[in-house]
Amino acid sequence: MNLSQADVCCAFESPILDQVLPPILILEFIFGLMGNFVAMWMFIFHMTKWKPNAVYLTHLAVADSIVLFCLPFRADYYRRGKDWLYGDAMCRILLFLLAANRAAGIFFLTAVAVDRYLKIVHPLNKINQMGLGYALWVSLGLWGLILLATGYLLADEHFFYNSNRTQCESFNICMGFSPLSTWHNTFYVMQFFLPASIVTFCTIRITWQLRNRTLVVDGKIKRAIKFVWAVALIFMICFFPSTISRIAMWILKAWYNECKYFEEANLAFYTSVCFTYFNSVLNPVVYYLSSPAFSSAFKKLLNKQLGRNDPQTTASTQNNHH
Repeated sequence: MNLSQADVCCAFESPILDQVLPPILILEFIFGLMGNFVAMWMFIFHMTKWKPNAVYLTHLAVADSIVLFCLPFRADYYRRGKDWLYGDAMCRILLFLLAANRAAGIFFLTAVAVDRYLKIVHPLNKINQMGLGYALWVSLGLWGLILLATGYLLADEHFFYNSNRTQCESFNICMGFSPLSTWHNTFYVMQFFLPASIVTFCTIRITWQLRNRTLVVDGKIKRAIKFVWAVALIFMICFFPSTISRIAMWILKAWYNECKYFEEANLAFYTSVCFTYFNSVLNPVVYYLSSPAFSSAFKKLLNKQLGRNDPQTTASTQNNHH
C-alpha cells in the first residue's frame, strides 16, 4: 500500500518532557485550583457591586476551573511516556477543553481590556451606560465563537499509535496540509495575534490617558495601570511562546518533509504549551487588580481567616469613638 504524503506522521520519544512536564502540570493544577476557587468564591458570595468586567472575569474563572481538571490526566499521560489510557471520547473532550480554554483565556482578557479602555479613554461612550445584560450577551457571543472555532476537535479521533503507545494529540506532525489541520494551526495563531494587538492598543492608550490625567486619585490611576499591564503580561508570558513555536513548525513544514527536522521544534512546542496552562494560575492576579471591591473583599476574607481585625473596620470604629 502506498502512503500519501499526508499519511506520513512523525512521533518522537521525549524523555525530558515525560520527566519534567508531569510535576509542572500538577503544580499548575494545585495553585490554579486554589486561586480560581478563591476567585469564584469571591465573585459569587462577596461581590456586592457587579460591573461588566466582573462578568467577563467570572466567565474566565469558570473556563480556568474546568480546564484545570484536565491537567492531572495530561500529567498522567506524559508520566506514561505519552500513552493515553482513557479512551477515544475522553481524548476528544480533553483536547477540546484545552483548546477552548486557551481561546476563552484570550477572548475574555481582551474583553476586559476593551471594557477598561472604553471606561477610561472614552467615558462618555454609550456602551459604558449599558448594564450587566449587555456584558452577559457579549460573554455568550464569545462562548459561541469559541465553540464554533474549537468544536471540530470533538468530531474526529486524535489517536496516533507509536511503539505500542496510544498518543492523544491535536497537533500530530503529519506531512502535507489537510484542511482541518490548516484551520487548527491558523486559528491557534490568529486567536493570539488579533486580540494581542487589541490588548496592546488598549494598554498603551489607557497608560497614556492616565499618565496625563491629574484630577483622578493617584491610587486609582496606579491600580488601573497595574491592571492593564497585568493583562498584557499574561498575554506575553502564557500565549506568545506556544504561538511562536507553532509558527516555527509551520515554516518547517513548508521547507521539509522528513521527521528528523521536526524533533527540536516538537520539544519546544510542548514545552511552551505549559505556559498556556499557566494562565489559569496567573489570572487570579488580574481578578485581584480588577476592582477595589474585589481586592477589599479579598482582604476582609483573608483577615477573617487569619483572625486579624480588618483595618478599615478598626479605623471606622475608632472614628466613631472620637
